[in-house]
Amino acid sequence: MGKKLRTAQDKVEISKEYSLEDALKRAKEATYTKFDETVDLAVNLGIDPRKSEQMVRGTVVLPHGIGKKVRVLVFAKGEKEKEALEAGADFVGAEDLVDKISKGWLDFDKSVATPDVMGVVGKLGKILGPRGLMPNPKLGTVTFDIARAVKEIKAGKVEYKAEKAGIVHVPIGKVSFDTEKLLENARTVINSIIKAKPATSKGKYLKKIAVSSTMGPGIAVDIASLGKGV
Repeated sequence: MGKKLRTAQDKVEISKEYSLEDALKRAKEATYTKFDETVDLAVNLGIDPRKSEQMVRGTVVLPHGIGKKVRVLVFAKGEKEKEALEAGADFVGAEDLVDKISKGWLDFDKSVATPDVMGVVGKLGKILGPRGLMPNPKLGTVTFDIARAVKEIKAGKVEYKAEKAGIVHVPIGKVSFDTEKLLENARTVINSIIKAKPATSKGKYLKKIAVSSTMGPGIAVDIASLGKGV
């Protein structure tokens, strides 16, 4: 273990649970790299992800964004192509982009499509699907309201989905953010996850919550301190 990592871990009591605000402050203090690390929120849920009716998945717009420029690609034609460009999309097209991606180009972070071109975009399922880049109507990225979809993503819209172990990981900003901004982003995500609770989930829903920076230690959050209104 390097000296810098030891120094960072010394700022956190591993066995202690902190209030959400204190946990975020510790995450900021426990960084030791030269780059602006991402702050991650991990929520362990009382669900069985193997059951489709207990899958927790959704999107939420962070009030203060995630601290990085998101490159948005839009599959659209005609007027919707113009609408996408005016909304700030970085790449817009249809068959031409499908062909380009088929040849290995993937220099974008999110994609949106109008329903009428999904027949063409569907060919990219094996390429975009595993990378989480495929437009999805459940996440609002297959829509005719292209302007709104692009603006939300640019403003800080993030997706979340429970992994096999029932844990949701969501980026909530950068260590350079003020604690108050990280706190508001974190509360927004937690409230969204609470609202997404499956009806068939029994027992304790929020089992564990932790925050961490990219290279920093995980810091446990005292769930009881969140109160009813996170």
